[in-house]
Amino acid sequence: MADPASQARGRQPERAPGPESLDRFDTLRDIIARLRAPNGCPWDREQTHATLKENLLQECYEVLEALDEAEPQKLSGELGDLLMQIMLHAQIASEAGEFELEDVLRSINTKLIRRHPHVFGDAKLKTAEEVLHNWEAIKKGERVPGTPILTNVPRSMPALSYSQEIQERAARVGFDWKAPEDIIDKLVEEIGEFKEAEGQEAKEWEFGDLLFVLVNIARRQGVDSETALRQANERFRRRFEHMEKVVRERGQALNQLSFDELNALWDEAKKHTNEGSGTLP
Repeated sequence: MADPASQARGRQPERAPGPESLDRFDTLRDIIARLRAPNGCPWDREQTHATLKENLLQECYEVLEALDEAEPQKLSGELGDLLMQIMLHAQIASEAGEFELEDVLRSINTKLIRRHPHVFGDAKLKTAEEVLHNWEAIKKGERVPGTPILTNVPRSMPALSYSQEIQERAARVGFDWKAPEDIIDKLVEEIGEFKEAEGQEAKEWEFGDLLFVLVNIARRQGVDSETALRQANERFRRRFEHMEKVVRERGQALNQLSFDELNALWDEAKKHTNEGSGTLP
């Protein structure tokens, strides 16, 4: 028995598709429909928009990891996993009568054409900066009058990414430091306030302000804060694992070494990974 959504499209994906069709978009669509069919996969049939949220987020992070590692084949595979999540949500919505995949495609195609009048229309925009300003003007025209500028930034984003995005949007309307040295002065001020903070709640408050200013500095330097910290985390992981390996080979344990000995191991790990030398971090 084929699922109703597949029948409505004139397809009955009862058998595994042949290798000649595995590079087609419709094949993926049919596979997802088959997995969700009454005689499909019990796990897939139980999923909802809500239960798949964590899966969607995890697949996004795995795409980011593949990008960080600059591995084209891995990126290709991870993009496929992410596309699967999109297709599952579209299939669930179709079954519930919420919307169809065609609605998703129509929406994004319409938006892309509308927001690129310099490509699909007569607008004359020559630089990326001009494009960005025009993009914001178009988005402003799409918003209901009176809608706050930051409303459409998802608050479920990772904190560093969210901070950078809301600061960027505020800067586009002129709410930003005028000179780089002003931000450095603010950073010094926030460090002082953090040092003077008493109590856990006050320290957390001031540390948040300190991070916020650091994100601002990164943004103005063209640095993505989330990416920078993720890469720093990865460097730490590689170096620390090298330290563990060396210590095991020497028949020692990390917790038996002094700080100076650990720091020497750290320098060795940085040299081993061609990442320089120096004290922690």
